[in-house]
Amino acid sequence: MSLIVQKFGGTSVANSKLIFNAAKKAIKDYKKGNNVIVVVSAQGDTTDKLIEKAKEINKNPSKRELDVLLSSGEQMSAALMAMAIEKLGYPVVSLLGWQARINSSSNYGDSIIEEINTTRIKKELDKKNIVVVAGFQGINKYEDITTLGRGGSDTSAVGIASTLNATRCKIYTDVEGVFTADPRKVENAVKLSYISYDEMLELSTSGAKVLNSRAVEIAKKHNVEIEVLSSIKDVPGTIVKEPSNMEKRVVSGITKNDDIALISVLDISDTPECMFKLFSKLYSKDIKVGTMLQNKSENGKRHLSFTVNKEDYDLSFKILEDYLDKIDPEAKVIGDKEISKISVVGAGMFRSAGILSKILETLYTEQIDVLASTSSEIKVSLLIKEKYADKAVFALHKTFF
Repeated sequence: MSLIVQKFGGTSVANSKLIFNAAKKAIKDYKKGNNVIVVVSAQGDTTDKLIEKAKEINKNPSKRELDVLLSSGEQMSAALMAMAIEKLGYPVVSLLGWQARINSSSNYGDSIIEEINTTRIKKELDKKNIVVVAGFQGINKYEDITTLGRGGSDTSAVGIASTLNATRCKIYTDVEGVFTADPRKVENAVKLSYISYDEMLELSTSGAKVLNSRAVEIAKKHNVEIEVLSSIKDVPGTIVKEPSNMEKRVVSGITKNDDIALISVLDISDTPECMFKLFSKLYSKDIKVGTMLQNKSENGKRHLSFTVNKEDYDLSFKILEDYLDKIDPEAKVIGDKEISKISVVGAGMFRSAGILSKILETLYTEQIDVLASTSSEIKVSLLIKEKYADKAVFALHKTFF
């Protein structure tokens, strides 16, 4: 008997009709003789609405209490999904994160799964129940509810699939699979029949909204085969798996990320101590630093540029200004919120000469200035002005596809 884990995102359970549609997909796999676990996200924009409600009461609530509130969205979805399956005549039970014993770290709001004790889940499967699990949530060592960060239901599903050695983890979403670009914005985007873990991870961390990057990391580590497919159309999706040598395309996808800002520190003292302390100030506030570039200035000091999430920009800017005023008054902080990162991803890029040249030629032809660029074996990322982001994606997609 096989075990299938299914995950339905917020748009896939946004109303009663969609919930019944998802329930029928779970039942379809169940009727084939499989054990079935269904992981659900909160309905539609429920999480955003809950955040708004929290701010009506307290603009700066504790992360612990915010996690208690936000977890209620998935609790509602899990109960409604179980009710739908029950209505259709099949045995089912819903479990919250703490009941499924998804044990997590204690950093509220962005917790990580440390262990999943599957005793309860296995008992329910042995009773021939379809098990519905509330995604996005776990429980820490203090018996407190935690949440796993945006997209955390993907992580819940893949974590459960890896722990129970599921045959496949199906991620149902509002698109038919993984495309070479966002099909809602690029008309001739091509659906991929397969993609490697490494490529999917790069796409996820570069702005693609299809899969949570942490979920892909878990899948790669434990060799969990994922299928990304439509919750509406009954068509094959995209398989995320470990590729064979025959399956390496030069380019697999192009993404953009508008949720970044660029900060530059000019004429900072060129000492390891200064650099270390500067970034320590940011890390102490849980500010994640992305693309980083540095070079020496003419006066023997250093220019440093790096990206942060837009929501962290104002705080980052203030932290740096306050710090540099005390230890290096000659240094200057400047920034730009109107930045996008464009990424070209492909497992075969390192074997193919001239990829960077093609990218730069394409952007030059479109008269788009590149502010900075970084590259790895399977990815080239470029920082450009946000107003040119869509134009850049269209042009690059035309070049490579």
